[in-house]
Amino acid sequence: MDLQTTIYLFVGASFALYIGIAIWARAGSTSEYYVAGGSVPPVLNGMATAADWMSAASFISMAGLISNMGYGGGLFLMGWTGGYVLLAMLLAPYLRKFGKFTVPQFIGDRFYSKSASAVAVLCLLVASLTYIIGQMTGVGVAFSRFLGVSSETGIYVGMAIVFAYAVFGGMKGITYTQVAQYVVLILAYTIPAIFISLQLTGNPLPQLGLGSNLAGQDVSLLAKLDQVVVELGFGQYTTTTAGSTLNMFVYTLSLMIGTAGLPHVIMRFFTVPTVKAARSSAGWALVFIAILYTTAPAVAAMAKLNLHGTVNTAVAKGGDLYAAEASLKADERPDWMNRWEKTGLLKFEDKNGDGRIQYYDDKTKNPDAAAKATAAGWKGNELTVNPDIIVLANPEIALLPNWVIALVAAGGLAAALSTAAGLLMAISSAISHDLVKGIFAPGISEKGELMTGKIAMAVSIFVAGWLGLNPPGFAAGTVALAFGIAGSSLFPAIMMGIFSKKMNKEGAMAGMLAGLFVTLFYVFAHKGLFFIKGTEYLDLIGGANSFYGITPEAFGAIGALFNFIVAFAVDKVTKEPPIHIQALVESVRTPRGSKAVDGAH
Repeated sequence: MDLQTTIYLFVGASFALYIGIAIWARAGSTSEYYVAGGSVPPVLNGMATAADWMSAASFISMAGLISNMGYGGGLFLMGWTGGYVLLAMLLAPYLRKFGKFTVPQFIGDRFYSKSASAVAVLCLLVASLTYIIGQMTGVGVAFSRFLGVSSETGIYVGMAIVFAYAVFGGMKGITYTQVAQYVVLILAYTIPAIFISLQLTGNPLPQLGLGSNLAGQDVSLLAKLDQVVVELGFGQYTTTTAGSTLNMFVYTLSLMIGTAGLPHVIMRFFTVPTVKAARSSAGWALVFIAILYTTAPAVAAMAKLNLHGTVNTAVAKGGDLYAAEASLKADERPDWMNRWEKTGLLKFEDKNGDGRIQYYDDKTKNPDAAAKATAAGWKGNELTVNPDIIVLANPEIALLPNWVIALVAAGGLAAALSTAAGLLMAISSAISHDLVKGIFAPGISEKGELMTGKIAMAVSIFVAGWLGLNPPGFAAGTVALAFGIAGSSLFPAIMMGIFSKKMNKEGAMAGMLAGLFVTLFYVFAHKGLFFIKGTEYLDLIGGANSFYGITPEAFGAIGALFNFIVAFAVDKVTKEPPIHIQALVESVRTPRGSKAVDGAH
């Protein structure tokens, strides 16, 4: 069976499975629609949480980022996994005990204010819509390569699939679909990694293969990779960092608190029956997440080594080592490169007209590498490889069987669709439950609220698709930006709501708005999204990375600090919360039982 037919078969079968589950798990009440009736077993909720949390960013982009950044890319591993532990230990059990449907509802009730709930909805919508751009883009990338359609068509198909199981199934349908999607994505991630680890090192466990010697050689995989990238003028793979130590620390912290503040992940802990089950499902989710996250560094390193090995294939024998490592005849490039060139994520430009692909760091500060490139008559790097293709193209680069490539296609789509569905659920519930029922139409019937939720979901899918088709100018950093927005706005409010019984509504609202707008201001100034005539955007903040060298993607932690400072400052000069609210905070922190999830205001 040829590759394209195999891909159609695998992807088609996975879509049929998702739609079948959605039909079986239709939501018949608001409780089933928002929190799957609060009756999901901990192990299954752990799987669903892992699928919800491990988005296209984890499946498609993370290994690519690590591959591109080297050692410095480890901040994504530390930030995202550390944030999950923070969420599981400090937030999820208490929020589950509170017994509500959504994060804005918790904030509205805890801070005894519909205005606080509305501010939380604003923060949720900004973070979730920003995040969903990356998911829809991931869907488009996977479809454009594997199904032979344009990325735009891929996004339309993805919208239709999500519509089929999210609008009708709600959280119940999404939960059980995400269980299936987890199984698909984890098999799609680990099986190719096992194949490639065996190829390169003879060790079937990628986690161990990363530290092993190359098969038949007396050199480790990482030592060989360091040698190859340095010869091409890049920084050493095992020591390169992402900017300053301060920026790495703040970036990691921003990802951590952003993870802990993501509403669509927090909602997963409302779907279990008890606080004990919430803690148990958090533990299971960490196990399921760890399978992928401990594999990612190996995938990143092995993919980079294979990529450079491909460029070194079919070169003329004899020339100096640097040229041999970096030059490939353009008309002899392998099939996988031709296929990925069609997506626009891999580009070749013959700058010096010699019919070869020169691949090296033309911005290098390595004088030896620069001298060799100049002597060879090269006029710059001619191969551009988007990091997002590393995982998806890795099985093709390694010449793995067609069924493995097809499985990766299904896994990439599963990762993007599972998180997109969770984000859409968070957006839908914020609109229908927190805005419509909570503020504008408190007397709406359960049937009316359920219909409002489905309409909100349908509209959200349309908006998400439009954003995927027309991404804003800052789309390249959307995932990190989304975490920064959630971390700077929602995370501090949730933390103060649980652990500070004296924090009042004025302080919480002022803090959320301060954190949100400070972060957006810093990011938008870098991305040139202000429209102030005659003003250089970066002049507004004193230049690029002007705040102690911190990049915009890492600024969420600074925004969170502003949030805390403003909240406590306002709290000191305004009236403290009513006694019954302080008692509520005490009861949420007391480990006795849990309320049924009824969502009542």
